[in-house]
Amino acid sequence: MVTGVGAVRHRSPGSWSSEPRSRSSEPSSGTGKRSPDAQGAPNQPTLRRLRQFDVRPDRELGQNFLIDSNILGVIGRLAALSDTDVVLEIGGGVGVLSEYLAARAAHVHVVEIDERLRDPLNDAVVGFANVTLHWCDALTVDLAALRPAPTKVVANLPYGVAAAALLRTIEELPTATRWVAMVQREVGQRLAAGWAGSNPRAYGVPSVLAQLACRVHVARAIPRTVFYPVPNVDSVLVELTRTGPAARPAVRALVAGAFAHRRKALARSLALAGVAEREQVRTALASMGLPLDVRAERLAPQEFVALAEALGL
Repeated sequence: MVTGVGAVRHRSPGSWSSEPRSRSSEPSSGTGKRSPDAQGAPNQPTLRRLRQFDVRPDRELGQNFLIDSNILGVIGRLAALSDTDVVLEIGGGVGVLSEYLAARAAHVHVVEIDERLRDPLNDAVVGFANVTLHWCDALTVDLAALRPAPTKVVANLPYGVAAAALLRTIEELPTATRWVAMVQREVGQRLAAGWAGSNPRAYGVPSVLAQLACRVHVARAIPRTVFYPVPNVDSVLVELTRTGPAARPAVRALVAGAFAHRRKALARSLALAGVAEREQVRTALASMGLPLDVRAERLAPQEFVALAEALGL
């Protein structure tokens, strides 16, 4: 999603909401247009609506609005939109992506939590009968109740909730087959990190759970300057394509326990997390041909599934 991150209330010290605003008070629109503070009416939709409806980005919600409409085409191509798709957009913002999606999909569900954005978001989609607005938190919205059921997800999320929101849609939207998400660069790296790779610290719970159900690919870097206000973090577009069902609850619990004490051996970490007894885990690891002192970061995603089965979970 590229119009704001007000669909979630939750945040962390690492989220965009904790970053200071850019010193620049008049950002470029990416098309040569000036900010909503400049003289005259901006032509870029985001800047125009920000000015028209007197909207100020909310730092508490980590809002960074897209002001370069060229990125819409990039997202559209990655999402491979068709006129039969039902899209879930997380974070409608002022509607620049919402109207883009509505013109290309059968239906669009837009989740937004910031009530101040009602007027600009309604203004963006007023001409589309195929848009449903949901004014709620993206981490608590009843995904299973969305009708028609989403087949694709588009999101722009702050660091503190990006992985949680994406994993939740993977788990609770079995009809969804493709995701395109704007996330902080480190989040994209974590989702796509390979096991036993060159960056083992990036490989963790989000990596395993996402890759058990999807093929994950960091599609491209996004410049900070395409957002207003300019964030002090780098962003990427990450693409996920479903390859199978989401991990079952027992596997999710095992993965969480495995990385809960990632500096310790896997058997010890799972024992400390209360998932299984240490010797039971060591026996299961031996049956899989793995070292008894192996750490979680050395197991491929599918090996966690095999370990859960070996443990009878």
